[in-house]
Parts: sequence; C-alpha cells; structure tokens
Amino acid sequence: MAGQIPGSVLFCCDHNAIRSPMAEGMMKHYYGRVAYVQSAGVKNDMEVDGFAIAVCNEIGVEISQHRSRSFDEMKEWGDDLGSFDLVVALSPASQRQALELTRISHLDVEYWPIMDPTGLAEEREAKLALYRQIRDQIRDRMIDRFGPPKTG
Repeated sequence: MAGQIPGSVLFCCDHNAIRSPMAEGMMKHYYGRVAYVQSAGVKNDMEVDGFAIAVCNEIGVEISQHRSRSFDEMKEWGDDLGSFDLVVALSPASQRQALELTRISHLDVEYWPIMDPTGLAEEREAKLALYRQIRDQIRDRMIDRFGPPKTG
C-alpha cells in the first residue's frame, strides 16, 4: 500500500555502486523534486557500476554522473543522517549501519532486501538480465511504497 512521500529519503547499500544509485536515480526520475533524495554506502570503494548505468538508461534514468560515497563521507560533507525523514536500506550491512547511526535519531529505517548482482553471472547478456531484475525489484518496491510515478 502506497504511503506519503517523505520530504527526504536516503537509499543505502554496501558500496553505493549499484543498488542505491539505481534507487536514487529512479526516485528522482519518478517523483521529481517532491523529496530530497541521496544515496550512500557502508563503504566507498567502487565507482558506479557500468551494468547499473546501462539498465537504468533503458528506462530513461541517468546515473552515469553519480559519485559514490560512504556514510562517513556524507558526515564529512555535512549531510547529517538525522536530517533525512526516511532511510531505505537495500542490504543487510547497510541496514545495520543505518540503525546504528540513527539509534539516537527519530527517523524511520526501512529494509528492502534487494540482492547484490555482483559476480552472479558471467556473460554480458546474463549480467544485463540480472541487473534488470534488480532494477525492476527496486522500481516495484518504490511504487508500492510511494505510489505511482509523478513524472517520467
């Protein structure tokens, strides 16, 4: 059942390279400026994944300019986790980190279990199919949670 769109949403996963950039890009694409949207990872040791860029481009979502960042870098750059209305964790590690970082804040943390597609397929077409599945899972959860897209 769709709920109201919060004023600010942070998507997080392990590396801020696949799932959370996809979610950030889709949220911005589907809901425009209704909410302030960012993403972060437990770690920042990877650039945004080329397969994630490709499958998002297929649906008109541009994420190639995304720059990965960690929770620690967010804090260094002045983005306080407590300033977000909702944190959506897309991996178990990011859920643990978000809950730890927000234990003194009054903010909602939701867990959307989305599988990490890294290394699960070897051939290009198989990888693309897997990444499309991940993209579509995120999109479907987003629409279930926030309602039909406002734009795009």
